[in-house]
Amino acid sequence: MKIEKGKRVRMRVHLSVVGGDTLEKATVEYVQGSGKMLPGLEREVVGLSAGGKKTGVITAANGFGDPAHSPQKKMNKSDFPAGTEFSVGSRFTAKGEGNGADIVLQVMRVTTTDVEVRLMHPLADKDLHFDIEVLAVGEPSAPPPPMPAAAIKLEDA
Repeated sequence: MKIEKGKRVRMRVHLSVVGGDTLEKATVEYVQGSGKMLPGLEREVVGLSAGGKKTGVITAANGFGDPAHSPQKKMNKSDFPAGTEFSVGSRFTAKGEGNGADIVLQVMRVTTTDVEVRLMHPLADKDLHFDIEVLAVGEPSAPPPPMPAAAIKLEDA
C-alpha cells in the first residue's frame, strides 16, 4: 500500500535544521493530509510504501511556514523593555499567548509610539534536512462504535 491522502502512516523521522541541531528523532504516526505533519514532508512521502526510505531538504516555505505569510501585529513600544532599540528587520523572541511557546517578532515598521511586527515560528526561515523510513501504511482506525443506550447503567449517587 502506498502513502496517499487519508492513509495512516507510521515512520521513523530524523529532522534537523540544515547545518544545525536535530529537531526530532522519533517514530511518528499520523494520517496523511490531516494537517498534523509538516506540509513539505507530507509531499515528500507521497507514493512511498512500507520499507521506503528518503532523504532530502524541505525549504523554509514548506517547513514551518513562509514568513511572508505570517500575521502582523501593531504593538506599543511600551510593551517592550525600557531602552529597547528598534530597527526594521530586527528580531525579538517572546512567549506566545496561550501556549507559552517561543515566537519571533520581526520588526516591519517603526513609528514614534508603535512597532509593527511579523509573528513568526522560530524556524520559519530555516531549511530542514529530513531522513525518513516508512514503517507502515494502512487504513486509518475507525472510531469505536457508539454504546447502545440499553448498555448504559446509571448508578445512584
